[in-house]
Amino acid sequence: MEEMEEELKCPVCGSFYREPIILPCSHNLCQACARNILVQTPESESPQSRRASGSGVSDYDYLDLDKMSLYSEADSGYGSYGGFASAPTTPCQKSPNGVRVFPPAMPPPATHLSPALAPIPRNSCITCPQCHRSLILDDRGLRGFPKNRVLEGVIDRYQQSKAAALKCQLCEKVPKEATVMCEQCDVFYCDPCRLRCHPPRGPLAKHRLVPPAQGRVSRRLSPRKVSTCTDHELENHSMYCVQCKMPVCYQCLEEGKHSSHEVKALGAMWKLHKSQLSQALNGLSDRAKEAKEFLVQLRNMVQQIQENSVEFEACLVAQCDALIDALNRRKAQLLARVNKEHEHKLKVVRDQISHCTVKLRQTTGLMEYCLEVIKENDPSGFLQISDALIRRVHLTEDQWGKGTLTPRMTTDFDLSLDNSPLLQSIHQLDFVQVKASSPVPATPILQLEECCTHNNSATLSWKQPPLSTVPAEGYILELDDGNGGQFREVYVGKETMCTVDGLHFNSTYNARVKAFNKTGVSPYSKTLVLQTSEDTDSEEQTLPFPVPSERLPLRRMSPFSSTLNLQPSFPGRSYFDYRSSPHQLSLHSSLQSLNAPVAWFAFDPGSAHSDIIFSNDNLTVTCSSYDDRVVLGKTGFSKGVHYWELTVDRYDNHPDPAFGVARIDVMKDVMLGKDDKAWAMYVDNNRSWFMHNNSHTNRTEGGITKGATVGVLLDFNRKTLTFFINDEQQGPIAFENVEGMFFPAVSLNRNVQVTLHTGLPVPDFYSSRASIA
Repeated sequence: MEEMEEELKCPVCGSFYREPIILPCSHNLCQACARNILVQTPESESPQSRRASGSGVSDYDYLDLDKMSLYSEADSGYGSYGGFASAPTTPCQKSPNGVRVFPPAMPPPATHLSPALAPIPRNSCITCPQCHRSLILDDRGLRGFPKNRVLEGVIDRYQQSKAAALKCQLCEKVPKEATVMCEQCDVFYCDPCRLRCHPPRGPLAKHRLVPPAQGRVSRRLSPRKVSTCTDHELENHSMYCVQCKMPVCYQCLEEGKHSSHEVKALGAMWKLHKSQLSQALNGLSDRAKEAKEFLVQLRNMVQQIQENSVEFEACLVAQCDALIDALNRRKAQLLARVNKEHEHKLKVVRDQISHCTVKLRQTTGLMEYCLEVIKENDPSGFLQISDALIRRVHLTEDQWGKGTLTPRMTTDFDLSLDNSPLLQSIHQLDFVQVKASSPVPATPILQLEECCTHNNSATLSWKQPPLSTVPAEGYILELDDGNGGQFREVYVGKETMCTVDGLHFNSTYNARVKAFNKTGVSPYSKTLVLQTSEDTDSEEQTLPFPVPSERLPLRRMSPFSSTLNLQPSFPGRSYFDYRSSPHQLSLHSSLQSLNAPVAWFAFDPGSAHSDIIFSNDNLTVTCSSYDDRVVLGKTGFSKGVHYWELTVDRYDNHPDPAFGVARIDVMKDVMLGKDDKAWAMYVDNNRSWFMHNNSHTNRTEGGITKGATVGVLLDFNRKTLTFFINDEQQGPIAFENVEGMFFPAVSLNRNVQVTLHTGLPVPDFYSSRASIA
């Protein structure tokens, strides 16, 4: 816990906090120190004068980041601190921003109040010594700041853990061992100090002196002061204002100060903030663990540099001793250069060790302090500092970001001695410095907990090894064709997660990834085996562990992976759609299984017209325009037999929605079937037509109403497209010789709303008809 001590000391006096108060900027000060650094502002800048002039101010007139700070860091001086009680000062002259230092050690002449209770002059201002933000005090003065009871409790426990043998608190030089403690004064005395400072006469004769150990126990068992409201000192905190981020009492709520704010129970918010702080500490703990490992690596580098230096010097001496006398004059110079390089490397690494050690000590101290704060049972006190602690934890974690845990120096000596020249060239003998080419990146590691399959999609995630010192410029993801064929690249880029859609159902794929930079390409990762779904089950299959491809025989029922056939479905287009998001990149391909009985999919917001409105997890669509707009399904088909239905949820004013299939590049702002990229049936309340390339055929009686069901049957085995209304075939086979890559498609306007139903088997009457044919 020694590393936590910095968190427990006042930035002004450098000692442990005594009666700490919390400033609005979340930093702490001793109450006496806060009074010592008060400054007095001109009358024209006081809160009272501002209110009189009509400008609004808060209770403290706290000048936050979004306001012009009266004493900002841009000012040439935000005020100067007065001395402490032990070093009295006199008022200074007016500073450039009009601030006068208030004398800290001059109590009012007619009173006998302690400095902490002495009245505060009007127009007093205090500047935080840590963030340099300033605020003007109101009439309550320092009493308006909440007391940090949690910090007091942590300091008490820390001091008790440090005090193995209780020492006298009044000895001037080396404290002697305490012999008694006064329960009324709460002070430990040795015998000389007790006789000098606490004589047994007068009012002190009634004080009770106890042994030091008993005094420590009574201190530890003394009841903790309950935190009360700063505005109503007789009221305890009972609720928590979410907007103001502070505990409040019932009287504050009755007065209407937080009438429009969200107020929650104090205990619930206490538990919530404790949980948030604990979660933040988990991330910081991981960073601290990595830092410790990094320090071990740096210390090992020191040893390795020493060993390499000795080895290099030995080789150099051996070469120099073999040369003639002229070479000996150069030997000393060459050794000097090696030693200089040696010292430079050691200096760089030791400086980094020192810097990292200080940073780790600060991080560990903050962690220990936060853990002690979490142990506190004072909800209001905890909530007063929890937000600031959470921010500090996240900020400290960010400081251990990229580059912090990367060595600044290599252990190798990039020097090579060339002893081939003739003896007459000995005076030109020098090191030939060979700049070693930067190494290739380390082999990526597949993150198994984030890899999964879902229906005919597979998501893969990877990362660089934790202690990798060579950055990667990008990654190459490869999959095979699902039949043990050769690997093909399916993604090249900087992302570390990729989702591949449109794989064969009930198939086994092998996946691997490698990293690259300007120097070259890393070795492949271990091969991961993925198994796509074999039936209507849409649950995700999480991979429990990697299986090396050379040890796993290819079996269709294997519990793991696959590769993608990249052949286009028809000429002139590769049928891949890349879509980036902050966390992943999705790759859509043109593959679909021959033997997949059903397919699960939804509408695709990424390719739809902007007027399309999605709901129900992208299964229900309507439109905001009176014109027809097109939306596609998320999965494309090129093989097999597929059937899906659409339920008409709303049908007003007899519009003509169209249902069918389309290419990925179909026009989205006209009715489906108007161009040569769509094959559709459009229907009103009485009849329907088939349409492709704006050609209308096969008018058929029978339309749709609200609640009707439209079925679409795409049969690649027979190369046909057929439509159904309410389980009855609508007209003849709509289109024949259907080949290529197709996506389910719908066009509609604002008078229609439909819901998609997928994962349906082929209708029985069609299956029996197909078997007869």
